[in-house]
Amino acid sequence: MTRRNTLKTRLQSGETIAAAWLDLGSPDVAELLVHAGWDVVVVDCEHGTAAIDQAIPLIRAIEAAGGVAVLRVPDGSDTVLKRALDRGAHSLMVPMVQNAEMARTIAQSCLYPPRGQRGYAAPILRASGYGAVTDYARDRAHDELLLMVQIEHVDAIEEIPHMAAVDGVDMIFIGPNDLAASMGHLENMDHPEVIAAIKRAEMLAQEAGVMLGTVLWSDRTYRSLDQAGYKLVVGACDVAMLANAAREARVAAASMLA
Repeated sequence: MTRRNTLKTRLQSGETIAAAWLDLGSPDVAELLVHAGWDVVVVDCEHGTAAIDQAIPLIRAIEAAGGVAVLRVPDGSDTVLKRALDRGAHSLMVPMVQNAEMARTIAQSCLYPPRGQRGYAAPILRASGYGAVTDYARDRAHDELLLMVQIEHVDAIEEIPHMAAVDGVDMIFIGPNDLAASMGHLENMDHPEVIAAIKRAEMLAQEAGVMLGTVLWSDRTYRSLDQAGYKLVVGACDVAMLANAAREARVAAASMLA
């Protein structure tokens, strides 16, 4: 972690940020997204092709192109979080966080003692510039950490105020697709029960004073989500953009040859 976490600073200043998903695991695509104007890119190691160690070249490519990387880890285990942080990721998104106990365990894995229980190896880590950032463990690791916990199950909604109170948790990130599925409404995020649950989650997060994030879904737009109080909205996806462009190009070619 040799640079400041400008994403955290921008969010704390009140800016609403639109970000893109990187699921293909290609450094070239990572660069392309940043050069196309997506200055915040979420490297998806949950559903994307890259494993944690494969994410590091992607983060390097994003940062070298002038962007900021967020790493969605595959799970919230201590080993995964420690490895992600040691390798230099400083904005983390953790999926499927069900309650405050889970959020506390995750945060503890991300914070050095006495605030947490992250294992120490600061002088040899990429995160510290291989020892060049001498105050990494004492200050920088905590000051620059942006930790987002994903709410993706209906049972987690009432836990939001308790998660928000956990030391180290910066954002509640609502996953509407899995939330709908947990209520028996897979791929039906416009069901009234789902809408009511999401509104409840939004209200609880706002009352707790914690930042909100989500994805684009259904007919929601960046503007409407911004107006609903979300500060980070992850929308464009490399896989979807490529697939859609490929289909459109094929349709155009077929029509010319008809």
